[in-house]
Amino acid sequence: MKQLNLGRTGLRVSELCLGTMSFADDATGHRILDGFTEAGGTFIDTADMYGRGSSEEILGRWLKGRRRDDLVIATKVWGRMGDAPNDGGLSRKHIVAAVEASLRRLGTDYIDLYQTHIWDSTTPVEETLATLDSLVKAGKVRYVGTSNVTPSQLQRCLDLARHRGWEPYVCLQPLYNLLKRELEWELAPQCAQEGVAVIPWSPLAGGWLTGKYTRGMDSVPAGSREAYFQEQSGKEGWREKDTEETWRVLDALHEVAEETGRTPSQVALRWVAERPAVTAPIIGARTPEQLADNLGALGWRLTADQTERLDAASARPLPYPYEMLSRLSHHDPN
Repeated sequence: MKQLNLGRTGLRVSELCLGTMSFADDATGHRILDGFTEAGGTFIDTADMYGRGSSEEILGRWLKGRRRDDLVIATKVWGRMGDAPNDGGLSRKHIVAAVEASLRRLGTDYIDLYQTHIWDSTTPVEETLATLDSLVKAGKVRYVGTSNVTPSQLQRCLDLARHRGWEPYVCLQPLYNLLKRELEWELAPQCAQEGVAVIPWSPLAGGWLTGKYTRGMDSVPAGSREAYFQEQSGKEGWREKDTEETWRVLDALHEVAEETGRTPSQVALRWVAERPAVTAPIIGARTPEQLADNLGALGWRLTADQTERLDAASARPLPYPYEMLSRLSHHDPN
């Protein structure tokens, strides 16, 4: 597996990142971690709120006896971990408590990449960034990143860190896949300009790009991630995605998969991995078999024609002002 620089830092990470949100037990989780690292993977992502800390604990038990410096461990802070008023968010009090708890669960002295999980509108951003900077200076965190923010929020943080001499966000973890390309409107070029790495979550759109879904279906497959989401949340996700736009993307995905002799998952991951701003898509395998399939996205490339067809099938009309700016940017005023 290739090792790439994380944005403009000197930190090297594998071209795929293993997400651990779905880890439910040591036996399965450790088999997946073994398979990932045996394939050359070094970049592992978790969060304190995944399983209310159990994901970090499973990873921490696996880390024992292994050479810690060979791995890049990322986790996140924000989620509510208790019922007390300060058991969530990005205040100094919660971040300091959360990082200590994550270090205990992971059984490590430091976190390579510590990410704010979502924007906290109730806490001054200066407080959050100053606290993260202090954690780097204390040696408990090596780099800081963020997830699920708007372009203006990200730019505000980058500019403020630059002005105050604080550690900047070096990485963004956004939603990005063939069915969700809003990242390209502003965040992707912004990250490229600022040297911020992009490590997309849900590159397979919660299972929709794995080959389980085909035109003509009228409900989610039993045992799928979408079925689990519906059961847990009570929300109907099928209606949102059961559209001609979705099926057009899946038609093109299956066509390219057949041409290449790859699975739809591998093609969808390959498409994300080859996007200009992306460093490492986060794969969320729930089983060793899913991991093996995901690893099949490595070592080959889509042709220009295949990329163009996937781009065209997944393109969506741009909203204002993006459509207007895109159209007029190619117009010669003379």
